[in-house]
Amino acid sequence: MNTQLQKQFDKLEAQRANLLGLIASLSSEQLNAHPEGKWSIAQIISHLITSEQLSVKYLHKKMLGIHETPNTGIAEEFKMLALVVSQRLPLKFKAPKILLDDTITYPTSDQLTAEWDKIRGEIKELLPRFQDDQLKRKVYKHPIAGKINIQQALQFFWEHINHHTPQVKNLLQPK
Repeated sequence: MNTQLQKQFDKLEAQRANLLGLIASLSSEQLNAHPEGKWSIAQIISHLITSEQLSVKYLHKKMLGIHETPNTGIAEEFKMLALVVSQRLPLKFKAPKILLDDTITYPTSDQLTAEWDKIRGEIKELLPRFQDDQLKRKVYKHPIAGKINIQQALQFFWEHINHHTPQVKNLLQPK
């Protein structure tokens, strides 16, 4: 695997382990409890899992024609900057309809962990398929930022988890 992709993947895995560590001892009731109008911890993490699942499907599809796919450039760098800023601000965004429609809420921490392990395993298997000269190819389609490259996609995964982690931590606070 390309060393940059490996570093990004390792960073993602450490972040995921930290988030799952926060919920490992929670009961199903605790995971699924939520204030009215807000997602539960299980729904938040299921949303992250589904986002990565749909991303992996799209990446597999794009890998089939990667040689015909154009490279990202300065426009995508600016789009990524805007995307990063949007994820770091305490703003609410409506999740894309396809993501909402496809999200299955896993009710226990064991189920959440197992499903996320599966998806991350698929990502780990996919990343070595990217040759060094393919790292800038537009292989990922973000609903807002548009088509970006694999490194930017991994950066988005990291930012996306970072965006939702405060929600989880807030729900863990005693009320």
